[in-house]
Amino acid sequence: MSFRIRAARIDDLQHLYEMAKLTGGGFTNLPADRGSLTAKLERSERAYQRDTEEQGDDLFIMVLENVETGAVRGTSQLFTKVGQTWPFYSYRLSNLSQTSKELDRTFSAQMLSLVTDLEGASEVGGLFLHPGERAGGLGMLLARSRYLFIKEHRDRFGDKIFAELRGVIDEAGGSPFWDGLAGRFFGMSFQEADYFNAIHGNQFIADLMPKHPIYTAMLSDSARTVIGVPHTSGRAAMRMLENENFSYEGYVDIFDGGPTMIAKTDDVTSVRNSKSAVITAIKEGEIKSIISSGALEKFQATYAMISEYDDGVTIDQQAADNIGLSIGDTIWHVPR
Repeated sequence: MSFRIRAARIDDLQHLYEMAKLTGGGFTNLPADRGSLTAKLERSERAYQRDTEEQGDDLFIMVLENVETGAVRGTSQLFTKVGQTWPFYSYRLSNLSQTSKELDRTFSAQMLSLVTDLEGASEVGGLFLHPGERAGGLGMLLARSRYLFIKEHRDRFGDKIFAELRGVIDEAGGSPFWDGLAGRFFGMSFQEADYFNAIHGNQFIADLMPKHPIYTAMLSDSARTVIGVPHTSGRAAMRMLENENFSYEGYVDIFDGGPTMIAKTDDVTSVRNSKSAVITAIKEGEIKSIISSGALEKFQATYAMISEYDDGVTIDQQAADNIGLSIGDTIWHVPR
């Protein structure tokens, strides 16, 4: 398989813009706006060039590239510390139980509270794979290679990490959750709010959103039933996150109600299980793995067939060619 993950560059703008137009909305981290994408690529370039390893307000953008054609066919992102430029808002689901002695009844009410509990955590997001490449495990390569980058640069990331999954979007591109809740306070459609947030940030939420808890029983059925439910295209991503030891803890996106998946960074399966090894030979191996080499802007990852020995690992020729590896080079690797 002649695909590799590499650091995004400014000249990837057109590729990212074309993919952004395919997302179908509700994809804040990949807006179909050249100015915003340029700003994100410039921010990512600064992050890759920062040579100190402490945690900062960084964004790393990666792309999936066909090595043979040079075409960029997917992208993913890492945010090292959210909530630094503006507050990072979520809704948190909770329950309030009340008892009436006269009625001899206990009533439990579910509420949504606007919180900034996840500020300071790291985030994996912005994952999009071109529709023409949604086979052969390329989505898994895009997703899991980020954890090898985290392993290589652990001090740049927080002790908690999360991923926001896109919520339910109807056939018209609207959000039942937005229409039933936030849309009533903002006088704009979901598409307008989503686009504004992607370009300008979500400070307008803090300015206009009611701060008191909202009882979900007061929402429409269409809004209430999609709380914490992923978009149909995100169900596989949710399972992948669960396999990486992420879990849903009652936090949902303030725009579309999609679930937020949370984990301790060191407990993420691919972070915990990845190993460093020296390449001792270039030959076909037995274990299909994701491997990476290089730091910061030199980071690359690909699939490989490897075999482990006491003194190192062997990797297949295709993998070596994909990311320019030779005998004696050091890699990180984790089983697929």
